Order: sequence, then structure tokens, then C-alpha cells
Amino acid sequence: MKKILIVLAILVAGILGYRFWFGEKAYEIKNVPLSVSRIVCFGDSLTRGYGAGNGKDYPSRLEEMTGVEVINSGVSGDTTAGGLARLEDDVLFYEPDVVLITLGGNDLKNRVNVDTARANLIRIIQHIQAAGAMVVLGGIDIPLYGNGYAQMYESIARQTGSVLIPNILEGLFGHSDLMSDSIHPNDRGYKIMAGYFYKALDGLQFVMD
Repeated sequence: MKKILIVLAILVAGILGYRFWFGEKAYEIKNVPLSVSRIVCFGDSLTRGYGAGNGKDYPSRLEEMTGVEVINSGVSGDTTAGGLARLEDDVLFYEPDVVLITLGGNDLKNRVNVDTARANLIRIIQHIQAAGAMVVLGGIDIPLYGNGYAQMYESIARQTGSVLIPNILEGLFGHSDLMSDSIHPNDRGYKIMAGYFYKALDGLQFVMD
């Protein structure tokens, strides 16, 4: 009995002290789950899987990797404002343990002011966290075109206690063998992208059905 209590104490201490290291300082992550049975992927065409074959989008790949239910709540062309508007029905309704967010690319494309996108993303994340889920924020870093968006993702992650993937197109953007067009990955590219999210969930316990 004593050994069991010690193990539980170590586990709780580990969960409470779960930190994410990015840049020079680590910061605490909110709502780290003891186990994961449902993930919602929330975002735009990069989540929906534009350019991917059937079942080759990143949420489908992630479901294969984790063995848990992964819901694809991506809408092509979606913005941070659009995501905020559909948050309740398309994310919170499913009561996820973890929500993976890929939003902001269309804001950048449409030249939405970075402060507007930031405010929308913070509201989205805070609503998700208030419902008890952990957030993984997928950033975008496009050279010479970022308009401060790359730095925005980092600051939001620190402010809200979200796990950060600095660039979900890392190693993909500009590589024609991994992209279906100039913006969207192909089957191989989405598999790599799924791997980034899987790595971000490293250390979590997945509940297999």
C-alpha cells in the first residue's frame, strides 16, 4: 500500500509540474490530463486535410498513431473569428481531453491585424481551458511573410499555458515532394505534420478502447 501511495504521489507531482520548454524559459501547461481518450483537431484547411487522400489528413494519421478517438473539426478557409463562432458546437460539444489548434493562416493570408488574431485565439483557448481540456497550439512561420504571426503564437502559448508547435509546416513548406500545392501538404506531408502533434503529446497516457 505504501509503495502504491509513493507511485501516485510521484505521478501527481509530475502532472502538476508538467512544463513546456521553448526558447530560454519553461512555462507551466494548463489542464494536463491524466489520460487521453478523445482529441479534437480544430482549425482550417490544414486540419481538414486539403490536398490529402482519403484518410490521409493529419487527424486521421494521428488517430492511427495514438489509438484514441480523434475528431476532425477543420473547416477550409476558416479564420480565428470563424473558429471562435463555431467553438461551442464543433469543439466543446465533444468534451475532449485535448484540443489541437491550427488557426491563423487565413488571417495572415487576409491581412488581418495580428492583434485581432491574437485576441481571437486567446478567447478560443481560454474557453477550451475553462472546459477542462489541454490545448496544443500549432503555429505558422512563413519567412518574409509572417507579419509578426510567428511571435504571436509563442506569446499566446506562454500567456495561456498551451503546448506550442512553433511551425506545423516545418520542413514541408517549399518542398514540392511533401506539398500538394504552395500552402497545403500532400499525404506524406500530413503524416509528418501528424508526427509533430504526436511528439507534442509525448508523455501523456492514451486510453485505448
